[in-house]
Amino acid sequence: MRNIKIAPGEYYHVLNRGVNKQLIFHDDSDKIRFLFLILYFQSPVEFPQIGRSIKSFVKHRVFDINKETQQKIVKAKFVELTSFCLMPNHFHLIMKEVEENGTARYMQRVLNSYTKYYNTKYHKSGHLFQGPYKAVHVSNNKQLLYLSTYVHRNPRELKEWKNKESDYPWSSYQDLISKNRFEELLVFDIINGQFENKDEYDEFVKTSPAKLLED
Repeated sequence: MRNIKIAPGEYYHVLNRGVNKQLIFHDDSDKIRFLFLILYFQSPVEFPQIGRSIKSFVKHRVFDINKETQQKIVKAKFVELTSFCLMPNHFHLIMKEVEENGTARYMQRVLNSYTKYYNTKYHKSGHLFQGPYKAVHVSNNKQLLYLSTYVHRNPRELKEWKNKESDYPWSSYQDLISKNRFEELLVFDIINGQFENKDEYDEFVKTSPAKLLED
């Protein structure tokens, strides 16, 4: 499935899109569902009642997961999520593999769970995503920084979010330049730690060249 070897301690750009570029997120509840999965499926901890957490986020913009459960996830992570962006027909993740085969386990959990949810909700069957996810090794620090810029500027593709991508609720941009909504479930020190402050990173994203070093 992969044409690269994924190794612990290394960072990767993981992405996928819908079959034939079809929508994979039709409304906010779909995005909230996928957001829950990429955050809380970083470890083997099971969640039998995801729907309740989704309803909590719809009402209060927080998932009702207690601190004890969150710490279990943090201690048992097989990947570490660094950045993300959810677009109508595709998604981007930047992550670090923590355990051997962690990325494969994580993506299998996330994509299988979301596909099952999507097919049930929209009365579909079969594949939702365009084949196996793509994983690109982040080989150096410059690539990592420009990749984060590329990911966080993705909402510019949407007319209503052009030049307002820092406010886009379905990416980690706002978490890097303001308050981290997801605490230890979103670890971006490798990026923010290279700037004097959050404003400097914000300026870096906004002023980086149009031709970005994605992969």
